Amino acid sequence: MLNFAAVYITWGSTYLGIAYSVRTIPVFLIGAARFLISGLVLIALARFTGAAAPTRRQWLSATLAGVLLLTLGNSSVVWAETRVPSGTTALMVTTPFWLVVFEWLRGRRPSVSIIAGLVIGALGIGILVGPRAIAGSGQVDPLAAAVLIVGSVFWALGSVYTRYADLPQSPLMATGAEMLCGSIALFALAALTGELSTFSLDQVSTPSWLGFWYLVTFGSLIGFTSYIWLMRNVPTHHAATYAFVNPIVAVFIGWLIAGEQLSPRIGVASVVIIGAVVVITRGR
Repeated sequence: MLNFAAVYITWGSTYLGIAYSVRTIPVFLIGAARFLISGLVLIALARFTGAAAPTRRQWLSATLAGVLLLTLGNSSVVWAETRVPSGTTALMVTTPFWLVVFEWLRGRRPSVSIIAGLVIGALGIGILVGPRAIAGSGQVDPLAAAVLIVGSVFWALGSVYTRYADLPQSPLMATGAEMLCGSIALFALAALTGELSTFSLDQVSTPSWLGFWYLVTFGSLIGFTSYIWLMRNVPTHHAATYAFVNPIVAVFIGWLIAGEQLSPRIGVASVVIIGAVVVITRGR
């Protein structure tokens, strides 16, 4: 239960951390630095507690998982949020559906209740976002929307891969290795896109620094570590419920910290989404 709570609460609140960070820190550098720091910390903790170093094959598995989850999955969300309205972003993060599809392709056919829960969850997200937020203030950038959908596919593929890949038994070592490998790929992207050559620490504002370190501690060290543990220890459709709960958490964090307004629609959407989570987690 603690791992579910960590993923639900911390990842829902990272939307605000990303919003502050991306103001003065380039998109790929945010992930590169964030996951480099988090990965090294987790690997050091794992070694301190006696975990064995990854084998060559495990490093290869961690590289593939890190690239799928972090380099392609997570960074696509951060990049897309600079061009796509937040409401569209929430709707386009279709990870639960892809998780079920990939597990289905592996021979794990979803039950009727799981499919029903996914549909109810999508309905709840639609109610939460509302038609005005979906439309945004102008025309939606089709490239950014496509990148966000593809990013959800990569994240789901990486999540399923971690369930079956040859990774270190230690959750800390496995997660740290994935972060370290993903960060190296993100640094390469930052170099290719010119972020490294044009970036200066002097340009980073205090809110961006606070958002960045929030992402390092709560988003990576706590949230992502808990998610990887869930993917390896609970049914996939249970772990996937985070994508339905996160928007609710993001709305309430925005109200608490940023002064965003709550509405009856948000209350209705919250009830629907919680109902979807109950349906999914009770489904066999």
